[in-house]
Amino acid sequence: MLSVHGRKPAAVVVEPIAKWLTRMGLTPNSVTLIGTVISVALALWLIPTGHHFAAAVLIGITVATDMVDGTMARLRGGGTNFGATLDATCDRIADGAIFGALCLWFAGINDANVVPDYPLMAVCLVIVVASQVTSYVKARAEASSIKIVGGLVERPERLIISLVCLGLDGLGVPHVLAWGLWVLAAGSVYTVVERLVIASRDPKAGEHIAAPAGARTFDHAEDR
Repeated sequence: MLSVHGRKPAAVVVEPIAKWLTRMGLTPNSVTLIGTVISVALALWLIPTGHHFAAAVLIGITVATDMVDGTMARLRGGGTNFGATLDATCDRIADGAIFGALCLWFAGINDANVVPDYPLMAVCLVIVVASQVTSYVKARAEASSIKIVGGLVERPERLIISLVCLGLDGLGVPHVLAWGLWVLAAGSVYTVVERLVIASRDPKAGEHIAAPAGARTFDHAEDR
């Protein structure tokens, strides 16, 4: 939802940064790659070691480059197909690193005396899978000319909920991280179903598609 309605307010902050980076000679694709590498490194370093407040703040700053690189592309006259593909791919990598690192934290890999929290490890895996499928449903639907706009939990909501709860956990607020992840898991699964329903109701949903290359086709007249 925020990805649809939050772009204009964020532009006040994002556009000056994008203009500055453009003047520095950086390209949108390079900003995408740099931001992803830093996000992954911070997640895998800080979250499993228990530095949750620092992780929330630093990763939050870094993932903001997702808005900056898009703005840079528009300032340069528009993005490219490869740029959009790279951006979407890097988003999935960064999200996977965050929730994978949380899974490692709940597994207690840095303390042999900690009993792994298997339910929350499973919740993190549900979020990872549901977030990937949420994006895939949209991509696959749009490849079939079915437009899907919005959803209950998209990437901005996923990052805000997870990073805020992570930061509060780092400040000592009890149970907030666990509750946040449970809510996020439920919302992410709901969004997958929501997008499938949107796709099924599109006027083009019932159109037939060509068989894959090499697949056998059937002539119904031969069956009569």
